[in-house]
Amino acid sequence: MVPLSTLGLPILVAAIIVFVASAIMHTVLPYHKSDCQQIPDEAVVLAALRTAGLKRGYYHFPFTSHKEMKSPVMIEKYKQGPVGMMTVLPSGPPVMPKFLGMWFAYCLIIGVFVADLTGHTVAPGASYLAVFRVAGTAAFLAYGLGQLSNGIWKAQPWGMTVKEVIDGLVYGMLTAGTFGWLWPR
Repeated sequence: MVPLSTLGLPILVAAIIVFVASAIMHTVLPYHKSDCQQIPDEAVVLAALRTAGLKRGYYHFPFTSHKEMKSPVMIEKYKQGPVGMMTVLPSGPPVMPKFLGMWFAYCLIIGVFVADLTGHTVAPGASYLAVFRVAGTAAFLAYGLGQLSNGIWKAQPWGMTVKEVIDGLVYGMLTAGTFGWLWPR
């Protein structure tokens, strides 16, 4: 067993590497540019949403309870459309430092859990590949496979979901490589 307290360096370095890699993948490489689309007649739709007084939150439309979901009235609303889900952020420019700080904290949290699991299953001095296998599996589960629920439950386009899973695989492999490299000998 490797104590969690001795794995601070791989946790920090893995978080930094994933953070930098994600920045490159989302700003330099072109494959995420098609993830979002503009709403047709955006100005008209935004004006209508402003007059509705939407607050920050997550919305379903048309809104219903589970009990009323199959009622004839709701079935007709679903047929008429549009049917969707929408996240509303606070008004104002995006606060990128806040988002980036939360992303880095998330990377650190994943690193802690990867370190805890790997530290309980891989001995000190284990081979690079033994560490890579456990750390990589745990990191991929955290970064990659969790994205599949967005395609299942939130109707996120599967192309976008697959790209996020691939991102998660890259992040998982980078985390695994870092842990294998810095594993206590």
